[in-house]
Amino acid sequence: MRLKVILCCVLLPVAASFTCLPGCARGYQAEPDYAPLKKQMEEFIAARKGSYGIYFQDLGSGKSFGIHENTPLTAASTVKLPMALYLYTLAAEGKLDWQARVTYQQTADYEGGNGILRYTARNGDRYSLRTLNTLMLVLSDNIAFRMLARHLGRDNFRQFMLDLGGKTVYPGGKNLTTARDLGVYLQAVLDFVRRHPEEGKRLLDDLAHSIYHLGLPGELPENILVAHKEGDLEEGVANDAGVVFCRRPYLLVVLSSGVKDLDEGFRDIARLSKMAFDYQEKVAGN
Repeated sequence: MRLKVILCCVLLPVAASFTCLPGCARGYQAEPDYAPLKKQMEEFIAARKGSYGIYFQDLGSGKSFGIHENTPLTAASTVKLPMALYLYTLAAEGKLDWQARVTYQQTADYEGGNGILRYTARNGDRYSLRTLNTLMLVLSDNIAFRMLARHLGRDNFRQFMLDLGGKTVYPGGKNLTTARDLGVYLQAVLDFVRRHPEEGKRLLDDLAHSIYHLGLPGELPENILVAHKEGDLEEGVANDAGVVFCRRPYLLVVLSSGVKDLDEGFRDIARLSKMAFDYQEKVAGN
């Protein structure tokens, strides 16, 4: 599915009166019942090891549900999603130049884990904000995130998330979030795309083409575009948050901690995503 077709969905109001242009979705049911899907997900996670937070929203009707959606859990790299939105928002407001460069300060910016800058960046190297944003989303580069946070100001970033409606935002300085908060940030991304379609297309494209594509898209048909941000830690944290652009688009957030291993954690996220996808296909009609 091409972004041009997808945008005919997300550029329209997301509310009970939501309609799609021909070719996006058919057979919209204004008030679908999501109790069966919620029960299916609850039964699934009850049989799994670890703690889960889930938030689902149907973009057609606006109906949503959560499972432990307000429980604070480790955000890991899902925090890069609101950071990207912060950058795009500042750029759209004329407060940020994508070509402005940030100097790498090894003592302040170095972090192991995901990304390529830990292998290639030398103290004093300079990178454009556009490059850092792309590395942060597509490769989940940790150093790129730290450079952006330092450049923009961590307090400013925290306030941006609070202004969006986030409730659990770096409590006690810890990188914690909730499934509900990430759902709020995803909705804010879609709102941004409606207001700024050209920049929004690039943001969605980066989110849809990350090298990490295991969670939400894991068991979905390959032609289904998923704009999402995964996050993980070796300490048993597997997360994913994104928008699935199927016949009846929806957003889904799955946070988990204490999982047996990361491969299993992302397989479980993929199964939960497939449950939502199958239910949406059923609601959309054949």
